[in-house]
Amino acid sequence: MVMLGAHPTFAQTTTDFRARLPQDEVIYFLMPDRFDNGDATNDTGAIPGGRLEHGFDPTDEGFYHGGDLAGVERRLDYIQGLGATAIWMAPIFKNKPVQGEPGREFAGAHGYWITDFTRVDPHFGDEAAMHRLVDAAHARGMKVYMDIVANHTADVIRYRECPANDCTYRSRADYPFTRRGGIDGAAINEGFDGSHFDRLTRSDYAYTPYVPAGEETVKVPAWLNDPAYYHNRGDSTFRGESSTDGDFSGLDDLMTEHPRVVAGMIEIFGDWIDRYGIDGFRIDTARHVNPAFWQAFVPAMLERARARGIPNFHIFGEVYDVDPAVTARFTRVDGYPAVLDFPFQYAVTDIVARDVPPAALAKVFDADALYEGGTAGALGLPTFLGNHDMGRIGGFILTAKPDISDAELLQRETLAHALMMFSRGVPTLYYGDEQGFTGAGGYGAARQDMAETQVVSYRDDRIVGGAQPPFATGAPLYQAISGMARLRQADVRLRRGLQTVRFAAETPGIFALSRHIDDLPGETLVVYNTSATPITANIEVDAASATWSTVRGACPAAASAPGSLRVTVPAFDYLICSSEGVR
Repeated sequence: MVMLGAHPTFAQTTTDFRARLPQDEVIYFLMPDRFDNGDATNDTGAIPGGRLEHGFDPTDEGFYHGGDLAGVERRLDYIQGLGATAIWMAPIFKNKPVQGEPGREFAGAHGYWITDFTRVDPHFGDEAAMHRLVDAAHARGMKVYMDIVANHTADVIRYRECPANDCTYRSRADYPFTRRGGIDGAAINEGFDGSHFDRLTRSDYAYTPYVPAGEETVKVPAWLNDPAYYHNRGDSTFRGESSTDGDFSGLDDLMTEHPRVVAGMIEIFGDWIDRYGIDGFRIDTARHVNPAFWQAFVPAMLERARARGIPNFHIFGEVYDVDPAVTARFTRVDGYPAVLDFPFQYAVTDIVARDVPPAALAKVFDADALYEGGTAGALGLPTFLGNHDMGRIGGFILTAKPDISDAELLQRETLAHALMMFSRGVPTLYYGDEQGFTGAGGYGAARQDMAETQVVSYRDDRIVGGAQPPFATGAPLYQAISGMARLRQADVRLRRGLQTVRFAAETPGIFALSRHIDDLPGETLVVYNTSATPITANIEVDAASATWSTVRGACPAAASAPGSLRVTVPAFDYLICSSEGVR
């Protein structure tokens, strides 16, 4: 093993990182703008003017704060020391710096208001900075995942009928493609039946779209500037057909059923694979795009990656829903290899923050059969505890229990991370959680600065485990999570093993699962206690698992009887036991 940096425990040889399966990774999700400012010369993106022109204002949670790709590269040792093996960055493409109506302006620091899909946003660096970051990560055996968007672009297109930029959604039934402005309007787009796009020559079926003066060529590639490649039906209500055809809070909604859009997006994102040799895509707003687009796009990206020598390219979509039947559909119908596991996040939050019985998590795992590939397919689902849109697990606990003691707050958040790190799926850490960040949640209050912040509301946040200097590797949660990552890395069953839920209490208490690999002997047993008191219990195990060793906690040396192991688990804690018995 190659010893790189100050954390050789997590180093990977540069020749073997491509061979790792998605479920072998621990993902670290970060927002470059809020991470570390490695190059202060790009803070304004070389855009003249004030904050409403360039978007830089480190005192405002809604504007750019100066973080960049150079800062991420500078902190690779910190990230790897935490145990992360893959970095997922929020979008780094060139964005519209500021948008929003007067008095409600907001900056594109998050990266989801893309104008140029072919280059790095100048607030974050340039092509050379991206190459340096990817090359430095790969030299350490770390993977780099890009966050991409195919559903929409920045809000550039306006509608004549809505000068306040507040158009409500107009449906296909009331405003068909073949009539101008409603069913009683003049006939247009003669012969268009939803498939012959050469006959869709007019875009004014619902509204009259136009591009404001001065922005006619702002989007790259150039074809993105043509309103003909957008739905132009007004803002989505996130229900029914508007979920796929409506503008996402004003963002220009691409007509992803159009062959030119399909081919264009394949060309755009395939080029990023070719240029940088990146290792995966997290895909934003996956549920707001028609399935046929993904059925073409996903195989094309996997093939592009294989041609570049990347056999385990990881693609996972954002499907914001707590029902596994909904999230699984995107693996069965749309063809996604994996989706972010929102049902897992919701269940774990309920358990650690709201004292919901652990049976809720067992119910989520029971639905693994719904995913393409069944329980084996579910191994590739990225599991997580919070994110940049909803908030942080520490904040959820504080919302449910505002008077909680510091000690119990740390116990509960540590338990949440353990539930994620050792159960099936790909653990996905949200930057700052390892430093104890909390916040009120929602769109802005979950995007704290890792470096010293100038945002007053961020400075007032309660810190799990106590305040630490920026990037402190001695922070209690950093230490706890890195310890979990070492255990996970050391046991292939905790990464690739199929999972059996052994017990799930109907009240706060024991949740037990075992991980095993078919055709290999033994099992790894993980037993959690979600209650405030120690619990002793008999846990069912394989009859062949007669002798046991302790991985974490205090495990007995032998089974109590064939098929039963008696364990004691402290309050809000967990233990890990290993048996090499013949299955």
